[in-house]
Amino acid sequence: MGERKSIFWGWYVVMGAFLVTSISYGARYSFGVFVKPMSLEYGWSRSVVSLGASINMMVYSLSAIFLGRMIDRVAPRWIITAGAIFGSLSYILTGLAGSPLCFYLAYGVLCGASTACLGLLVVNSSVGKWFVRKRGIAIGISTMGVSFGTIALAPLAGYIVKNYDWHYGFIFLAALIALIGVSLSQLLMGRTNPESYGFFPDGERREPQILETGHVGEESPLQLSSKVIFQNSQFWILSATFALAVMTLMAVFVHQVAYALDRNIDDVVAASSLGALGFGGFCGQFFFGWFSDRLKDVKYSAALGIIVMAAGMVLLLQATTAQRLYLYALVYGFGYGSLGPMMPILIADRFGRHVLGHVYGWLTFFMGMGGGLGPFLGGLIYDWSGSYTYVWQANIMILIGCACLILALRSRRGLERET
Repeated sequence: MGERKSIFWGWYVVMGAFLVTSISYGARYSFGVFVKPMSLEYGWSRSVVSLGASINMMVYSLSAIFLGRMIDRVAPRWIITAGAIFGSLSYILTGLAGSPLCFYLAYGVLCGASTACLGLLVVNSSVGKWFVRKRGIAIGISTMGVSFGTIALAPLAGYIVKNYDWHYGFIFLAALIALIGVSLSQLLMGRTNPESYGFFPDGERREPQILETGHVGEESPLQLSSKVIFQNSQFWILSATFALAVMTLMAVFVHQVAYALDRNIDDVVAASSLGALGFGGFCGQFFFGWFSDRLKDVKYSAALGIIVMAAGMVLLLQATTAQRLYLYALVYGFGYGSLGPMMPILIADRFGRHVLGHVYGWLTFFMGMGGGLGPFLGGLIYDWSGSYTYVWQANIMILIGCACLILALRSRRGLERET
């Protein structure tokens, strides 16, 4: 009886993943708070400032190739610890940067590489190895940390920037990443997979052979080479979908606050809208993770989330007041909440649990390259047109295309026949 009452270690991994992503993504998505004050103090255009966020995403994505293979072989503890230490240093240096080159090296290169170690690739790959039947809800909960961190940190960073100085905002984020990232990773993220410690996924007493979806052989530790992955059309559909969706997402996160300020919305309200977006995402991450466990094919859950994102962008075009801005943020956030959990769930469903990190790493690379274009293109279009209207309209069309792409995915049985 005692064994049945003990908490399965996988849920401790979920807790650690939730808290690590809270500080990592809370800090990243607070960057929009700093765009306008940096631009005003240094006289940089918004495309110059937002290029730093684009470089950050591209370096993040390049790092994912290496980290994807590593996370299939080693415990995430040391990866996350290293990311927290160097991530903290990068935020301090960003606050001290006085030229575009220093800013790009500190925030673009160092921060991009270090925060990849604290990202969803590392934590959700780890979580995904501990669950099969409850994978959707487990990854959904861990991904909720992204939104929880945004809710907590974006308004706080906005308050510090308004009442003190934007340089202090970066120092605050640095201290938080170092303190929480190192302690939590050492305490909760030290184990690789359940089999290595005498457990089975989901805390089962025996190895599950057939999943609820009817897929057979999920637990076979087949190692897919990069060549095999690249020859599969389903991988390229996933890559294109998430690269384009994240491209629109990053443009929103970096430029949303500046857009609101341009529309004469109070600066604290504008910064707090990131928190509202985070709250919507918090609910969406749980919902879409839960919902995916109840569908025959999780692609329908992913497509629904992307359509909700497009609806949110329509609302953003009409956001001329604080109330409309918050409404947009809640709707768009709910839809964007699907991206984090759906990506690893779709990968595990199509490719298998034991190679989740490898495939996830490559997918994160392409996703990051697309995401890296978002902030820069958004800034470039703004500098050219003097408005974000064209940016948001383009986002709507891209997201509709992404929803159609995700629906083109075949079932895992079709994947097995192809490979």
